[in-house]
Amino acid sequence: MLVACEYSAVVREEFEKLGHDAMSCDLLDSEKPGKHHKGDVIAYLHTVPDGYFDLIIAHPECTKLCVSGNSTYGVGMRKHQERIDSAAWTEMFWNLCKRKARRVGFENPVGVLARFTSIPKAQYIQPYQFGHLEQKKTGLHLHNLPPLKETNNVYEEMMNLPKNVRERMHYMPPGPNRWKERSRTYQGIANAFASQWGGDRDFDIANDGYFNFTNEKYLCATTA
Repeated sequence: MLVACEYSAVVREEFEKLGHDAMSCDLLDSEKPGKHHKGDVIAYLHTVPDGYFDLIIAHPECTKLCVSGNSTYGVGMRKHQERIDSAAWTEMFWNLCKRKARRVGFENPVGVLARFTSIPKAQYIQPYQFGHLEQKKTGLHLHNLPPLKETNNVYEEMMNLPKNVRERMHYMPPGPNRWKERSRTYQGIANAFASQWGGDRDFDIANDGYFNFTNEKYLCATTA
């Protein structure tokens, strides 16, 4: 399986722990040892045959697609064309991933992908559904994958914390590494990706089950 746009190895490592042949790809070096392709993911995918991967998880660049950027990239704004171009690139990447893998998951913040492209509407999740005392709404656009199920909802405990603590990512001060930390996958969510999408039980989309990946090889794609 391939994790595209991932430098942190957080998702890759969780699939490796389950015995999968997992690989990450990013323009940056991987923070941890393991199978990692440093380079452009589009160029890399063009080197492998269609259907090569069982699963691709990707974290495409989102700056121009987030609704938080509407004041800069929204309709009528001077950089709106950059949003249109970014959406078109992401749709091209989505379609390429669907050619190269049977199952695809794209992770992106709340944005405009479903409005500007044919990419399906997102399932939205929060870190607090997976054991983290934080809020950061994230969308999962899925192809041949079941919706991710929450594993440890700590919402009530989280709400006892000050807003600047539970919304740590939003209040993170400016700095050269801010974008990297904000793009990093939460450990609990990475665990859920691997256990639910890379488990050892049979998966039947109609019956909301799980894939049997036990004897298959994987490559996955992300951003952090």
